[in-house]
Amino acid sequence: MSDLTDATGLSKGSIYGNFENKEEVALAVFDFNAAKISTQVRTKIDAALTYHDKLLVYSKVYRSMLKGVLSAGGCPILNTATEADDTNNQLKDRAAKAVLKWEKNLCELMEKGIQAGELRKDIAIRQTALSVIALIEGGLMIAKVTNDPTAMDKVLKTVESIIESLQAVQ
Repeated sequence: MSDLTDATGLSKGSIYGNFENKEEVALAVFDFNAAKISTQVRTKIDAALTYHDKLLVYSKVYRSMLKGVLSAGGCPILNTATEADDTNNQLKDRAAKAVLKWEKNLCELMEKGIQAGELRKDIAIRQTALSVIALIEGGLMIAKVTNDPTAMDKVLKTVESIIESLQAVQ
């Protein structure tokens, strides 16, 4: 709570006037930060013209994360998954739902891309979606613990190569 009061300038009383306990605060913080990423992703996906470009949005958004555009604290999914895995089931469930939503979005984009003839028909859709998520989250973790943002850039280049390989041959 001390970190929160220092960061916000609010008193503990102000915080607890709006939240019943620390767990509710943690859930609200997760929801707020996850919504920031989700909004960025959705806006850029809606603006992209091809399914290939829509898939590349995730790489672009997470690359911007390293530059501090979204959050100096890192990815809320990664942070929550590592911090709350066995200590706070509500937070763990929120992180799980976020990952499952991300997986679903990637799968839907690939399915629509296949239907539109933009992506190969033989894609292992779920495997690819899970691999992209694992690479991005793992890249963030490596960059964060080693304090080496170039590690994330290298991982994102791999994500982009995977997405490039999904394109249908024209």
